[in-house]
Amino acid sequence: MSRLLLLLPTTTYRTAAFLGAARKLGVEVVVASERAHVFQQAQPGRFLSLDFLHPDQAARQVVEFVATRPIDAVVGVDDATTVLAAVLSNALGLPHNPVRSTAAARDKYRMRTLLRGDGVPVPPYALRSFDDDPVVEARRTAFPCVVKPLMLSASRGVIRADDEAQFVGAVRRLERILRTPEAAADGEAARQVLVEGFIPGREVALEGLLVKGGLHVLALFDKPDPLDGPFFEETIYVTPSRLPSTVQAEIAACTARAAQALGLRDGPVHAELRVNRHGPSVIEIAARSIGGLCSRTLRFGTGLSLEELILRQALGMEIPSLERERRAVGVMMIPIPRAGVLKEIRGQTEARAVAGIDEVAITAHPGQDLVPLPEGASYPGFIFAGAESPERVEAALREAHRRLEFVVMAPPNPSEAV
Repeated sequence: MSRLLLLLPTTTYRTAAFLGAARKLGVEVVVASERAHVFQQAQPGRFLSLDFLHPDQAARQVVEFVATRPIDAVVGVDDATTVLAAVLSNALGLPHNPVRSTAAARDKYRMRTLLRGDGVPVPPYALRSFDDDPVVEARRTAFPCVVKPLMLSASRGVIRADDEAQFVGAVRRLERILRTPEAAADGEAARQVLVEGFIPGREVALEGLLVKGGLHVLALFDKPDPLDGPFFEETIYVTPSRLPSTVQAEIAACTARAAQALGLRDGPVHAELRVNRHGPSVIEIAARSIGGLCSRTLRFGTGLSLEELILRQALGMEIPSLERERRAVGVMMIPIPRAGVLKEIRGQTEARAVAGIDEVAITAHPGQDLVPLPEGASYPGFIFAGAESPERVEAALREAHRRLEFVVMAPPNPSEAV
């Protein structure tokens, strides 16, 4: 039986999907998290607690562990674990993307520098520090621009500015976000800010699998809601894309060039691109699969999940098919309506009754603080749909969302709702 080391942060949405995929494949799993598991002492061969922030120390722990329990592959499930997975694989002599490549994909500035150096279209950009005076920096900035953290994901801390006053406000707001303990753990990266030109156009997301350097496009998602700011909350993803086939081919080629420029060769990639009359530009490319619960939209061959594809490749197993099912599918990452404490979400039965809706998965719980972007980092739930056309999928998602009613109590202190 193959044995897999699965890096599962305690905050990830992906635990059930990856563990389910491993069970289906008959793979033994060792779960590694940044905190000790409740069953770790009772089952020391099944659970590990690793210091995710110090990969070299984690590598020493894993090398000691495999002396008695060999590992056949290491898989990180999200942004927080991609670099660590590469470090651990390197320490164990297992195939994986180079550490420098996964690290570059995690750092927005390093990513853009490598992509631009290889001729891949990216927005114009500059690196700034919070030690710089934002008023002075605003005077030498072209507008509109987008202010971004180097390391955070899911659009957290991403803010558009159209003039000098908005720029100063955006930089100061981002600095407050990066002072939180979770973000500050990124060290020097939490003291820096990326300022890039705003690229108008349609945004798409490409889900792919790299096999020996070759990109296999698993799905190209349209994002029908405009993402023009001031914040960039993602909502609806629908595939197949309705863009012309020639444009889709350009997007795939641009993504493949981006992966090559970073030195990524094997495993999942998730890319975000903007498309306009000048062609596609890469906004992000990550050495991981799609986040949240969104992978539930994807099935391949005779029913393989995205997680099964990833584990099969990591373990050197045969992959029967990379062809996605024929029907159109989509997901809505349910937006947070306003800041406050969630009391209840009404209308779930009515939402599930909409034709084409496969599932309404509410992940928030009563009493939970709802924090919108740019400070927030999670969604209250996901809506999944499938139909014979992308248009019907999109319509079903919108109608189901319309039927949901959020009962949200104001936070005790109004200043907490930034």
